[in-house]
Amino acid sequence: MAAAARGPLPAAGPDEADEAVRGTCEDASVCKRFAVSVGYWEDPYIQCFVRQAKERKAPEINRGYYARVHGVSYLLKAFLKKTECNCQIVNLGAGMDTLFWRLKDENLLPRKYFEVDFPMIVARKIHNIKSKPPLSKPIIESHSGDSLLIDSHSLDSSHYSIVGADLRFSSDLEEKLKKHNLDVHLPTLLIAECVLVYMTPQQSANLLKWAASTFPVAMFINYEQVNMTDRFGQIMIENLQRRQCNLAGVEVCRSLEAQRERLLLNGWENAHAIDMMKVYSSLPQADVKRIEELEFLDEKELFEQLMQHYCICWASKDSSNLGLADITF
Repeated sequence: MAAAARGPLPAAGPDEADEAVRGTCEDASVCKRFAVSVGYWEDPYIQCFVRQAKERKAPEINRGYYARVHGVSYLLKAFLKKTECNCQIVNLGAGMDTLFWRLKDENLLPRKYFEVDFPMIVARKIHNIKSKPPLSKPIIESHSGDSLLIDSHSLDSSHYSIVGADLRFSSDLEEKLKKHNLDVHLPTLLIAECVLVYMTPQQSANLLKWAASTFPVAMFINYEQVNMTDRFGQIMIENLQRRQCNLAGVEVCRSLEAQRERLLLNGWENAHAIDMMKVYSSLPQADVKRIEELEFLDEKELFEQLMQHYCICWASKDSSNLGLADITF
């Protein structure tokens, strides 16, 4: 880990800041591909989107991504079970995520799966989908009805849709999703992984409020940083700032309680927040034992510190009494 920065760091302009945020999409995808190549979990699709890492990733990073992928997946599958897949998923800031393809392989597709990201990232993802049969074939196979709608910044099929939009403007987001047949009356799962932290507290509050007021039956999963006011958190912030990556919403990442409170203040009925060390301890221990044997972890203390500085938060509202409030680890 780099030493703390000396003196104030120059602030990035809005375009530079957005470019730095887009860069985090590439970083996360490269880390996931590396962890998959070592055997942490199976994902035959990630290689279609991103190159193999030039150098090895540290074991604590690989274990962190394992916990992130499996933690989000655990809550998502619990939601799919409660709704019997008669629902829709909206993946906010989806990047090069492969969840749609993995759910199709497990026969767990919802009625419709939406992805939203910056238009530039969406254009790149659509290019990969169009040029790689392992990606395009499942979309075509699951499509029924009229011809597939596809242009450089959006793709719409009967089960999968990808939209270029800025999450800081929820009216624009809603308009674009509705054009692609978003059904506000369907139980809806919204996922945001390391997304809200790059928005100002007001912008993320607006997004959460929009989601809570738009869908009568819904669940929101948020994965991002927490406990960022201590020394370890400050070093994390400085490392990102050095790459012109400003955590505009870091104020809400001060504690698990602040994360929970944000959800409750913005229209959600039930909310939980736990750090990733707790998530890691809650995952099936036979598989945790398997992955712990893949690589020797020298820096156990560093791993625990990292995991205590990320969290999963989830919230629900459930006018249909599906039992969404009962979903937990």
